[in-house]
Amino acid sequence: MTRRARAWWRRRTLRTRITVVVGGVAVVALVLFARLGVTLLYSTLLGAADNELNHQAGAVVSRLEGGAAVTDPTVLPTIRITDTAGTPVDGRGPLPMSPKEVRTLAAGEAANVVAGGAAARWIAEPAVLPDGTTRLVLASGDLVGGATLLARAAVGFLVAALVVAVVVALAAWSATRAALRPVDRMRAAAAALPPGRRLPLPVAHDELRALAEELNSLLARRDDAVARLERFTGDAAHELRSPVAAIRAQAEVAVAHPDPALADETLREVALEAQRLSGLLSDLMALARADAGRRADPGPVDVVMQAHAALDRVTTGPAPELLGPESALVVATAAEVGLVLDNLLGNASRYARTRVRIEVLPAGRWTRLVVSDDGPGIPAADRLRVFDRFTRLSQEASGGHAGLGLALVQALVRGRGGEVTAGESAWGGARLEARWPAPGP
Repeated sequence: MTRRARAWWRRRTLRTRITVVVGGVAVVALVLFARLGVTLLYSTLLGAADNELNHQAGAVVSRLEGGAAVTDPTVLPTIRITDTAGTPVDGRGPLPMSPKEVRTLAAGEAANVVAGGAAARWIAEPAVLPDGTTRLVLASGDLVGGATLLARAAVGFLVAALVVAVVVALAAWSATRAALRPVDRMRAAAAALPPGRRLPLPVAHDELRALAEELNSLLARRDDAVARLERFTGDAAHELRSPVAAIRAQAEVAVAHPDPALADETLREVALEAQRLSGLLSDLMALARADAGRRADPGPVDVVMQAHAALDRVTTGPAPELLGPESALVVATAAEVGLVLDNLLGNASRYARTRVRIEVLPAGRWTRLVVSDDGPGIPAADRLRVFDRFTRLSQEASGGHAGLGLALVQALVRGRGGEVTAGESAWGGARLEARWPAPGP
């Protein structure tokens, strides 16, 4: 049953749920206020009745203490006189109440007594007669009129509470509808929104305007991501076309003009283009995995150990030198650190004249990897652009590379909370620094 109620509640509209909640709270609150009002009215009626009865009893007490007889016939019928034990001494028969109620009155408390189908309010006042004896003067008043008034007041309060609750619920429905009308307009505008356009902002600086601004920011990020994807797809298609076209052209020439003397050269060219194509596809796949956030769980990785392994893989350019401690840990994976080192060393070896240096610098919560060379360097205006995909500052020096290396380095390092920057080395060449978070203590 509870599950069905929850399912029904979840299927209701926001407007309906708000109205039901507001209406329910209004009903409960107003019924409690109605009950409080009836209670206060009841207390007021009893207080007024007790004052009147005290006045009547006080008048009789004064007469008895002045010497009047306890059987005086001029005493009101609603006044009874008893001894301290509750036995009537006024000659009018027994009292219409139980001994327990008599004891309550003798203790100085008022009591409601029901006798013969009628309810009455009783109080007692002590009187000391001239002979020294003590008598109790009991005064009573009819409660039938007060009970009728209370019943009518309770019904009136309840009806008024329900009416006001209905009015509050209708007001909540109308207010919610008016408050959500801009949301409906925003939804309709979003459904018909062409690419590149943004949602209109409400005039009022309220939560709806903040929502529209956030949605516009989301749309801007979506358009930017779509544009980057289209640009990346176009660049990738262009870069893939070149090695594929070269392989196809060489193969067609070899088929059309078979020459055993040129077969070995042709195969070497095909193998070179295939190697270039394989490297390009590997970089593209690594970038796609980095963009999608599909990364292995990180752990402590020794950058110095990975740097030694990367030095063994360098086959061209000047022999790099390694400076740093015996060990320095970062939070990443060994494959990522190896890719970063291979790309930074490959870039430095390709442009360096005589020197390439690797520096590993632990710095508190960070570990820095700096690769410097004495090549032509990176112009200051291009030190941010150089990390864009398919960016090549020098077509001649690039050696046919697609310009994905530094973009991949930035994606891998940033994916672990680090940063990559480009600057100028001490020899005037390029200085590329990757900074990873160090593992905690």
